[in-house]
Amino acid sequence: MRRLGGSVLVTITLLVIWAAFVAGGAREGWWRAMSAANGDSAGFLRWAEGRYATESKGNIAIVLFDGGHVAETFYASHGRPVDGHSLFQVASMSKWVTAWGVMALVEQHRIDLDAPVSRYLTRWHLPPSEFDNDAVTVRGLLSHTAGLTDGLGFRGFPPGQALPPIEQELTRATDTLPGASGMTRVGASPGTNWRYSGGGYLLLQLLVEEVTQETFNDAMRRLVFQPLGMTQSTFVDPDPTHLVDFYNADGSKAVHYKFTALAAASLYTSADDMTRFIAAQFPGANSAPPGRGVLSPTTLEAMRRPQAFLFGMPVWGLGETLYVPNGAGSYVIGHDGNNYPAINTTARVDPATGDGILVLETGNATLAREIGGEWTFWRRGTVGLDTLVMFDLRGILILFASGALVILIGGVTWYRRGR
Repeated sequence: MRRLGGSVLVTITLLVIWAAFVAGGAREGWWRAMSAANGDSAGFLRWAEGRYATESKGNIAIVLFDGGHVAETFYASHGRPVDGHSLFQVASMSKWVTAWGVMALVEQHRIDLDAPVSRYLTRWHLPPSEFDNDAVTVRGLLSHTAGLTDGLGFRGFPPGQALPPIEQELTRATDTLPGASGMTRVGASPGTNWRYSGGGYLLLQLLVEEVTQETFNDAMRRLVFQPLGMTQSTFVDPDPTHLVDFYNADGSKAVHYKFTALAAASLYTSADDMTRFIAAQFPGANSAPPGRGVLSPTTLEAMRRPQAFLFGMPVWGLGETLYVPNGAGSYVIGHDGNNYPAINTTARVDPATGDGILVLETGNATLAREIGGEWTFWRRGTVGLDTLVMFDLRGILILFASGALVILIGGVTWYRRGR
C-alpha cells in the first residue's frame, strides 16, 4: 500500500511539473517558429502578405510601426482596391476609441471614474438585481469588471431594418449573437471578475450622450476625432465612396450590418486615421506629448494599468487589452474586433518602443487577430493569452496529453515491477 501511495504521489507530481512546463513553454513560444528575423519589418510583412494570400478572399490593410513611425504598409483586395483612405467597420476596436472619449470627459471632471454610473443617467437605469447596482462604475464598465452578464456580442441589423433606440437595446438587445442573453443587467458581483460586456459599452455610449447632451457621434468627433485629425472617422453614415466592400469567408459579398451599439461595434475608420490614433500613444514630432492634448500622458499610463485578470494574468486596463508585458513595466496594448460575418481587426502597440501593428480586414473572421498575435510574439518573444486560446490550444493539449500518457504508463509500470 505504501508503494502504491508513493507511486501515485510521484505520478501526480510529475504531471503537475509537466503541465507547468507545457504552459510555460507555450507562453514563451518554445514550439513556435518565428515569422521573420528580429527587427525585420519587411520580412514580417511578407509573412503577413502570405497569410492573406492563402486565408482570405476579401480585403485588408496592414500598417507596421517602428519607433513611433510607419515602417511598412500593405493594402490588397479581391474586389475594389483599398488604400489608406478606405473606410473599414472596425467592430470592437471601437471600444478602444470610445474609451478615449470617456477618459477625456474624466479629465474634464465631468465624469468620476469611481462614482456609480447611475449618477449620470436619466434615460435608462440598470434593472433591479440581487447585487449592488451602485457598485457599477465607469471604471468597471471600461475594464469589463462591472458584473454585467449580457454576453454581448452584437450581430447588427441588415439594410432597411430600423435601428432600435439605445434604451431598448439595453433592456433586451434584439441583435444578439448566439449564446448572449442580450439583457444589460448586473448578474455577478461588480468589481470581482472580468466578463466581456458589449452591453457595458452601450451603457457608456448612453453615458457620453447624457453628460455632453450631444449625440454620441458628435461628442466623439469633438472630443477625439477633430483634435487628432481623424477627419474620415465616424460612428454613423460613412462616406460610401470610401467604404470598403464587405466579404463573406467564401469571397461573396456580405451584408453591411448597422448598429445601435455604436460605441461597442460600429466605428468606421481608415488606416490613415487609425495611424494618427496609434501615433498619439507615443511622443510625437516637435516634442508633442503622448495623447496629443486629447488625453494627458498621466491618463494614458492609468489606462494601461491592470484592472482585470484571467488565470492570474493581467488582461485589461481602462478600455485597452493588455496582451503581454513589454519588459519596461507596462504592456503591449490595443484592441481586437470581430463583427458578423467576417470582419476582423486588431491594433497592438508597445508604448515603450513605438512599435505596433494595425490590421483591418474583411473576408476572414480571425485573420487580423492571427497576424496581430504573431506580431506580438515576433516583437516581444511572448505569446498572448488570446493567441494561446484561439490558435495554439489544440497543439498544447495534444502535447500535454502525450506527455501525461507517458507519465501515467511509467507510473503504472514502476508500481507493478515493485510488487
